[in-house]
Amino acid sequence: MDPAVLGSKLASGLMASLVRKLFAPDAPGAGLVDRPVRLKALVSFRGERRTLGEKEVRTLAHHLVRAAASSPGEPPFPPDEETAVTDALAARLLALGDLDMDDVQAVGLGHLALARTLRDRSPRADLSTDAGHFLDSATEWACLQILEFFTRRSTFVARTLVEQTRHQAELIAKTDELLSRTPRPGTADRAFEQRYLRHVADRHNHITIYGIDLRDSPDRWPLEVAYLSLEATATEERLLPEEGLTGPLTVQLPAEEALLTHDRVLLRGDAGSGKTTLVQWLAVTAAREGTRIPYVLPLRTLIRAGALPAPAAFLPAVSCPHTPPEGWTERVLASGRGLILVDGLDEIPAPDRARTRDWLASLVHAFPGNRWLLTSRPTAVRPDWLAAEGFQELLLAPMRRPEVATFVHRWHTAARAPELEAPLLDSLRTKRDLARLATNPLMCGLICALHRERRGYLPTGRKELYDAALTMLLARRDRERGMETEVGFAEEAQLEVLQRLAYALVLSGRTEMDAETAESLVDRCLPSLAVTADARTALQALLLRSGLLRQPAHGVIDFVHRTFQDYLGARYAVEEGHLDVLLSHADDTQWEDVIRLAVAHARPRERGSLLQRLLARDTPRLTLLALACLEHVTALDPAVRAEVESQAAALIPPRSKDEAKTLAQAGPLVLELLPGPEGLTDEEALGVTVTASILGGEEPAGALAVLRRFREHSDFDVRRQLAGTWHRFDTEEYATEVLDHLDRDVLYLVCETAEQRRALTRMRPWPRLTFRGPHAIPDVLACLPSPEAVRALHLQGNPLPTDPNALRYLSALPLTHFSYEGQALPGTDLTYALPIAASLEFLNLGSDSISTTGLQGVQHWSRLRTLSLGRLTIELTVADWQAVSELPQLRSLLLSVNVIRDFPQSIEAMPELPGINVVHIFYVNGTEDLSVLATRLPGLNMLHLSDQHGEPLSTDLHRHLFPDVEINPDTR
Repeated sequence: MDPAVLGSKLASGLMASLVRKLFAPDAPGAGLVDRPVRLKALVSFRGERRTLGEKEVRTLAHHLVRAAASSPGEPPFPPDEETAVTDALAARLLALGDLDMDDVQAVGLGHLALARTLRDRSPRADLSTDAGHFLDSATEWACLQILEFFTRRSTFVARTLVEQTRHQAELIAKTDELLSRTPRPGTADRAFEQRYLRHVADRHNHITIYGIDLRDSPDRWPLEVAYLSLEATATEERLLPEEGLTGPLTVQLPAEEALLTHDRVLLRGDAGSGKTTLVQWLAVTAAREGTRIPYVLPLRTLIRAGALPAPAAFLPAVSCPHTPPEGWTERVLASGRGLILVDGLDEIPAPDRARTRDWLASLVHAFPGNRWLLTSRPTAVRPDWLAAEGFQELLLAPMRRPEVATFVHRWHTAARAPELEAPLLDSLRTKRDLARLATNPLMCGLICALHRERRGYLPTGRKELYDAALTMLLARRDRERGMETEVGFAEEAQLEVLQRLAYALVLSGRTEMDAETAESLVDRCLPSLAVTADARTALQALLLRSGLLRQPAHGVIDFVHRTFQDYLGARYAVEEGHLDVLLSHADDTQWEDVIRLAVAHARPRERGSLLQRLLARDTPRLTLLALACLEHVTALDPAVRAEVESQAAALIPPRSKDEAKTLAQAGPLVLELLPGPEGLTDEEALGVTVTASILGGEEPAGALAVLRRFREHSDFDVRRQLAGTWHRFDTEEYATEVLDHLDRDVLYLVCETAEQRRALTRMRPWPRLTFRGPHAIPDVLACLPSPEAVRALHLQGNPLPTDPNALRYLSALPLTHFSYEGQALPGTDLTYALPIAASLEFLNLGSDSISTTGLQGVQHWSRLRTLSLGRLTIELTVADWQAVSELPQLRSLLLSVNVIRDFPQSIEAMPELPGINVVHIFYVNGTEDLSVLATRLPGLNMLHLSDQHGEPLSTDLHRHLFPDVEINPDTR
């Protein structure tokens, strides 16, 4: 085969893409070690952290061989040898992992010698002359790209980089010239491409937010700062594991990787979901990497010229200031190096969409091997509109909470307003209807701009936010982009139709309606509006351009955000005077937002009436609903406002745990009303954190926003509440946002899951830890970021470790406090199982843990000051108490009441323990006979009695036994 023909089969872009996949990403610092990193450590199909296997390498080789074999022109080898050539090429690529040389040595060797080395290290292939020539040429071409890849790595030695880059650039230029099927235009094409790629990277390296005219809020942002990776979803036919059947499977992938898995993609997304931004990102990325030549073709611009452009007119059609060499675009597309990004199918009139499809189809068939992306709103064209042309359909997914947080951070970084970021994130977490708006970049940008415009405060009422959003979506955005709607819909006319649809959904208690019902509602509405279109055309225009309605499935209509449905439904209810209808649904939590927004829409007298009638119900939830409504109002009778605030003050803040539990019953609405720690007593702060903790399971984002305000609180009970509610929240997020900020003083942290153990490794050290459940001791030790900091350890509900010496491994910790509640300890002596080297001052042995050991050996821990015994399953013997009496510093004794009630002989066996001056007895009911203790503890000066149920205890029955002892009837 002629070398020029063969060269066209092996495009540089394709081979460069292959090379990137064969090697693992740069590891920070890898180029600074004393010894060079060997090739076997660089390839991605070797080592413990491989990203490619041999199967994947063979697949890459197959794609390369298949692309060369199927490209126009003479086949490089007989078709029946394709599998053999693929296997041989894969074997040579895999031989990279066996070479005992580093990247610098490989570059010094040169691409031809490296290719010969790989050939000699791989099995000999029985191929025809043409196939063998193709295999050798493909190997040499791959090695050339590999060496070029090495010279671009950040860890490549600087002096070698300069020398080898110059050498490889010469080699690539000579090889490209020899292997091109037809002579390339040469320097003119290359020089123009450099100018054009710089132009694309600069032209599209910003995001424009249309429709925002707020003072001090710029409408253009640097793309690399503001771009956010979103997910796209697709339904594909896949082989299912059950009985080998095929079926539909929903797959997810980062949207910017859509063209890595499919060469032709139709990407659908709602208004403001980020379609155009994704197009810009793909264009800028391709321009900077130089792997493909991007063409950004906005359809709304192309369609104005009448006929859609041929390749030669791509650049003039979008007003590119650079003039390419004659035939350049066709040469790019003919070589399969193009990335054609066609944006905004929904932005052109319906009659033009059919010819747009024909235009795309003709280009795709004329220039195979390129990559194509077409964007559209979901309802612009039917499903599978381009399926016959091989286009895969993807749908941009709504932003999730982490993506919203990332967007807010980047927005404020670009706006140089970092001080406003945290308050806005708190608002997004606690204000549910606001959070429901922030599901795409457009709405997030509007919220950020409004928040910054008001210097850290969102509008006094959210009505202002919704008004701004509606104006932007219904009118200004399309107008500023130079687009005209197909139906002459003014903003007010659109609102009239939309609010009737919304109110119908609110009344039915649903969020969807069938298209036939929607069309009927529109038809009844149109006679009163200056709209000449029929109902079906008008509804379709709203679906396509309003950004508020969508068609999630065939024949189904809904609003893109539930909050817009509530807002527009409330507006219509007020206009029609349906206040009694609103109040009749006040007990239904689904109507909360509708009522709040109706108060915002109402006139002052109507507002006062609505609020007073809510207060008249005299229920905590409706009182709090009335309080929440105040956020939305401006003009209101001062007496009504004072009445609302007065009644709500009895509920917020809660002043006890019982009040907190009652308040939480009002639901997530409460989270918006809970105050921060400023000005609260310790009891009120505890009540607020208890309320938010209870609501964490129902509304974790809002509850977390409340709790994080208290993370610097000094009160122990508040800190204990914050530490104890970890299980209700996302493990990593709660650890980062709350736990890692808490003062650790005398505070235990409870770990119950493996995920919590992993989070523990990334926090500041906790001196006191409780591990609840079956945690292996090696796992406990492994999750301690600073073992030397651990002073107190509590193992609760832990089955007996399989290794009888497991607890002794804890001697590596500098423990002073240790507690074990689990199965019986092994052996007949405590020193056999417990951490023998620990200098314990506190020891708790709970449940039936000492059923085989008793207290034998406890005297080994001579520094022990407190001994605590839980529920016993055996009698304590004289020998056990003798071991206790040998503890010279023991001052406190903690006992479960069952020691006295169920095993009276244990107390009878107790000798006098004159050193004990404090005793704490748990779970008493006040009728126990404690007379034996009075005779055995002559040094006792304080007795604590705790009731299991938290009820007050009478001390009268015991006062005569302990006349000189302070008795505290503790409650828990």
